Amino acid sequence: MDILTQLNNAMTYIETHIDDDLALTDVSSVTAYSPYHFGRLFYYIADMPLSEYIRKRKLSLAAMKLQNGSDKVIDLAVMFGYDSADSFSRAFVQQHGVTPSVARQTGVNLVIFPPLTFQIKIKGVQAMNWRIEEKEAFEVFGIERIFNNDETSKVPEFWCECHKNGEYEKLFDAAGGVRNPDGHGDPREDGACVINAVCGYCEPGDNTFPYMLYALKNPDSNTDGFKVAQIPKATWAIFRSDKNDYIGLEIPTLFNRAYSEWLPSSGYDKEIGPDMEIYYTAPDGKHFEEVWIPVQKK
Repeated sequence: MDILTQLNNAMTYIETHIDDDLALTDVSSVTAYSPYHFGRLFYYIADMPLSEYIRKRKLSLAAMKLQNGSDKVIDLAVMFGYDSADSFSRAFVQQHGVTPSVARQTGVNLVIFPPLTFQIKIKGVQAMNWRIEEKEAFEVFGIERIFNNDETSKVPEFWCECHKNGEYEKLFDAAGGVRNPDGHGDPREDGACVINAVCGYCEPGDNTFPYMLYALKNPDSNTDGFKVAQIPKATWAIFRSDKNDYIGLEIPTLFNRAYSEWLPSSGYDKEIGPDMEIYYTAPDGKHFEEVWIPVQKK
């Protein structure tokens, strides 16, 4: 079953069970993906976490019921999974800008999110620099953090935290990184930074995903105090950004375009496995990034 069909099946499931206490695990069950991988796929294609989409749909339906019927606020709160009328009203105001009681009035503007449907995007305005590579299994080690599936936006804070508390430098040294005279780390021979990132290399639990700042493990690596993970043999779709004066800015865009523009029409399916972020420094001092996504031929 292709990726768009699976996404649309998931949206149909949500609409059918919109009155239930929907979780990512429930929605992903009608696809071939694990909760983590489906949540990540949805996030980059829809540009929002699945939990946010479900909340917006519930509050949209609640608004229509208020305009078209005589449902009590407490009944709607219970119907759409809120603990109390107060918590429902706060969420309602956040989306619609008015209270549920005001929403009953004629002429009030409300913010309605219709059900999503997924189709192939035809853009073609900006070329994509991509390639397919086969790579044998390898090991990495590094600094791990477990995030909730709707906390992808917190990953940059994790990077900053590791720089500030010295963990990044410890990992760099444990990997045998070499510093130039100004104290900055030299890239590897292929231009890649010593420290990169990987996510989704294991299933830590429902509604969570692992993310690691990693270095490649070799016989001389000092892995004491670090998480070690096996990256399986895979076929990788690799997407490269243009060069930039700053590092790390293009990763979200690369993932978004890879998932939403390339994958649906590529002839490949997303394989279960980790996604990787590789950072490079070019000889001219500029930077570029790559995202690696495991795929399989349809």
